[in-house]
Amino acid sequence: MNNIVARADEALKAHDLCDHCLGRLFAHIETGTTNQERGRSMRVAVTLERSARSEGAPEHEMCWLCDDMFDSLPRFAEAAIEKLGAVEYDTFLIGTKVDPAVQDREEQLWAEVGGDKAEPIKAELNREIGKIVEAAVQKEVEFKSPDVVALIDTRFGHVDLDIAPIFFYGRYRKYSREIPQTRWPCRMCQGKGCKRCGDTGKMYQVSVQEILGDVMRREAEGADHFFHGMGREDIDARMLGTGRPFVIEISEPKKRALDLRRIEELANESGRGLADFSGLRKSTREEVRQIKAATPDKVYVAEIRTRGKVNKDKVNEVVQSLRQARIIQQTPTRVAHRRADLARERGIHDLQLLEFSDERLVLQLRTESGTYVKEFVSGDDGRTKPSLSGEIGVACEVTALDVVQIIDNANEG
Repeated sequence: MNNIVARADEALKAHDLCDHCLGRLFAHIETGTTNQERGRSMRVAVTLERSARSEGAPEHEMCWLCDDMFDSLPRFAEAAIEKLGAVEYDTFLIGTKVDPAVQDREEQLWAEVGGDKAEPIKAELNREIGKIVEAAVQKEVEFKSPDVVALIDTRFGHVDLDIAPIFFYGRYRKYSREIPQTRWPCRMCQGKGCKRCGDTGKMYQVSVQEILGDVMRREAEGADHFFHGMGREDIDARMLGTGRPFVIEISEPKKRALDLRRIEELANESGRGLADFSGLRKSTREEVRQIKAATPDKVYVAEIRTRGKVNKDKVNEVVQSLRQARIIQQTPTRVAHRRADLARERGIHDLQLLEFSDERLVLQLRTESGTYVKEFVSGDDGRTKPSLSGEIGVACEVTALDVVQIIDNANEG
């Protein structure tokens, strides 16, 4: 007897199996057919072999392994189709949950007759339900990154949707010195709400993230928004020029096709005087990684107060000496509570004196990513060396700081 037919005969002697579960034992032996068709052929072959031995044909009443679950494929598919109808998507994937007892029986069968050529029941369920759904909804099945996964619990016919987030790239400018880039939970209550934050759960009531994110979440009918910026500026610093690149992520969106021009208009109206947004377009999770990993130079304009009069020639001399300087910065005192205390080497790539008076300077700086400009100016009690203050010999303090350019790919030069 053919070895494959012998294994099928052994399986049918031990258990009553449907064509799907019988055929799935040999799923990786041949392609171009379904497990059901394969199982049907195996059953015929076993019947012929038994007939030659004057034995009775295998009987089938109810599948020992799956309890004839495959008879419910249309019902499972219909439940998925109904659930998918509540969201916008271009690609989908079907997933299934199966009673652990069914999976235990499958593993028992493999142990009895061999499972080296077998396919798991969940793989067949996903594929066969997916075929029905695909034909009905006229959408593409996508295995790597579908817009939505319909997860069917075959025990109860219940369907949950796992909706992939959507991502949008843009640039923002921040005009206020009183709002942060991202949501800032209250330090006292960690976002739960308390007297200090007026039960809002936030240290600051408005952020760049929320100005755009709240509009976008509402338009997408999403659950929440997350902001991924190419770095960040201090709360009291403005972000000017062409703006800072970012990607905003909307979780669990019911709508994916958004009018980005309208969203820009709504967000810019909402953020009037605080922040604005431009260049919104579709993005990806990969671009989030690129944004977070980027280390672009930045150009700043810093207004500086000196604690005493300074000589312009001396200032010019110091500015010239610090142009192209390498500096060592110990983690600043103001952020030491949340960052490791390390010494970092950074570069001052350009330095220009824009304005001068006895007790006020305006400098333009181009610095390496990660440079603490305020501490480069003040010296931070010796934690930054060399510093403007240390070289001039007079205490200096940044009174206003603006980021005027992020030197990313769109702003080289």
